[in-house]
Amino acid sequence: MPSNPTANPNARRVRSAWPLYLIVFICIAPVVFALLVYYVPSLRPDEHSNYGALIDPQRAMPDSSALALTTLDGQPFDLDSLRGKWLLVTADQSACPESCVRKLFILRNSHASQGKNVHRLARIWFVTDEGQVPEKVLEAYRGYHMLRADPTQLAAFLAPQATDGDRQAALRAPMWIIDPLGNLMMRFPENADPLEVRGDISKLLHSSRIG
Repeated sequence: MPSNPTANPNARRVRSAWPLYLIVFICIAPVVFALLVYYVPSLRPDEHSNYGALIDPQRAMPDSSALALTTLDGQPFDLDSLRGKWLLVTADQSACPESCVRKLFILRNSHASQGKNVHRLARIWFVTDEGQVPEKVLEAYRGYHMLRADPTQLAAFLAPQATDGDRQAALRAPMWIIDPLGNLMMRFPENADPLEVRGDISKLLHSSRIG
């Protein structure tokens, strides 16, 4: 007796569901892989396209007891209030010599060039002494969170490898990025290339769904 093609409807339903399963897998696989690569640094390939150095392991933002911050007018500032944004970070003395101005300029322009993603970023200048910031710097770089920080506490977060003798240089030379989850995750070198810095920031914003 010939078999009835309608005799096993369950088998037909299972077969017809496979295309749906395949579509779901194709959709979620890139997201799962991206999360794994982000949170498991050992999965990242040796050759990468970023200019800045990835910090491994990432370091969480310290709380106010470990990094006490104040605004230039002396008001306490909680760094955690900026959580949820990509933070572009520099540190330098209040006098802000040419090398300091260059970093402020690079981060400001990198921020301004991000188009519709501008709102996902914030800029921080950690001022490492109690001096007066020049008026022309205040005027030129409005929009920065200018925050006074104790250099010893700040170095413990940004440059923990620095010794007492080279702490100031270790803070003044680079620039950093803190991700929206509050993790210090990238460091740019001294005398960084402005176009490369801007490119890294653009790639982070393009590939990330956080912040």
